[in-house]
Amino acid sequence: MGITSSNKVLSTDRISCGDSFKITLSLTAEPSIMSNPVDVVLILDRSRSMSGTPLDNLKKGALKFIDILDESTDGSRNGQIGGGSRIGIVSFATTATQDTQLITSVHDLNEAVEALMANGRTNHQDAFIKALDLFDPASTNEKILVMFTDGVTTEGGDPEPITTAAKAEGVIIYVIGLSGNGGIDEQALKDWASDPDSAYVAITPDDEKLEDLFEDLAQNISKPGAKNIVITDEIDDCFRIISVSTPTKGTASLLDSQTVQWKIAELGVKESEGASLEFTVEHIGPCSGTIEVNSHISYDDDDNNIVKFPSPEITVDCGTIICPEGCPEPVDVTIGGCDDVIEYNAGEIGLDSPGRILELDATIKNVCPGRRAALAVILNEVDDEENEHKRGLKTITVPAHDRDSCRDVTVRCIRFVLPEDLDVSGDPDAICNERKFKARFIAHYIDNDFECCCDRDPV
Repeated sequence: MGITSSNKVLSTDRISCGDSFKITLSLTAEPSIMSNPVDVVLILDRSRSMSGTPLDNLKKGALKFIDILDESTDGSRNGQIGGGSRIGIVSFATTATQDTQLITSVHDLNEAVEALMANGRTNHQDAFIKALDLFDPASTNEKILVMFTDGVTTEGGDPEPITTAAKAEGVIIYVIGLSGNGGIDEQALKDWASDPDSAYVAITPDDEKLEDLFEDLAQNISKPGAKNIVITDEIDDCFRIISVSTPTKGTASLLDSQTVQWKIAELGVKESEGASLEFTVEHIGPCSGTIEVNSHISYDDDDNNIVKFPSPEITVDCGTIICPEGCPEPVDVTIGGCDDVIEYNAGEIGLDSPGRILELDATIKNVCPGRRAALAVILNEVDDEENEHKRGLKTITVPAHDRDSCRDVTVRCIRFVLPEDLDVSGDPDAICNERKFKARFIAHYIDNDFECCCDRDPV
């Protein structure tokens, strides 16, 4: 099953300009065997060549295998194979024996393994036949055979036609071979196993490695959620990350002011498990309206899980913005490929002297809904002796807003043209002097509820 859920949520869906909010990333993973039960038959070689430490180490490996499935099927080592999964034991030498049926009792499975004794020849064909007989054709569980052997076939017929037919019906076959105990036919093991060989065949010359091989195989069958997770979340340029909390699992770090990276060594390996990361984001810049918070988010792990996160949106409210003066319309000008000079007729637009444009923004506080406002901006230039010189007056009608309550209204881009020949900084012949100004603002409602008391009807 791997990653079973992934999410990205915001602490709010609306903020004001410059406010902050929290982002939470979350993941849930579980071994797939929890929700996709399996029937597993362990086919264990107890021929004479397994006497001594090879059989002891085989038993350790088989017991480890059973313990891992005990825990991964229901999240705890409670003595029962859970989630609808079952395990059966078949052992073989000259003939094969069904030591258990497909059962869930860990105690009974362990007893069957501990009771194994080495003697006789090696009959792989009968072992596969007896193991396949344990499966219920009506069961929807995934069917898995795990064959362990330390030698070549010395009794019975060729098992390959049986394994080929089983694989064609969807049975998965793993093979573990012990090559240092009399020799095995490696090609035969590969022919019996599912493809590719690299995933379904494990061969070792050292019986002390058997426990590790059975453990790895049990983890693979359990399909633990995910290992070496790396999530990289890059947010939109309208925001910056101002703090990152410690995640519930793994570590998180800032790569830059817009990018956080979250790493988790493993998640959901033995049981269903969740993890979350919270970080705080602040709105910056002039952008407003409904904004997609994500710029890009990527996910990677060793198990090739494909994970997608949602891309939530947030509404940034920078107040009501009025722009009384539009920007000048641009004019297209083209110069030829080999031309150095172009002449262009600008029409009636003239420039009598150098100058500057002063652009002001003004915010009128607590404008009530349904009422227009009038705004006046008076601009004076200040000379070195603090005398003021008139430079402009603008009056603007601010349209009424329809929000539910009083709110700030920002009037942007109030422009004043300031020719250089009006410069009173002290050196009228210089250009680009520092010039000082004073701006005064007057605002009032146009619409109001006032009525002269003398005009009212007497009570």
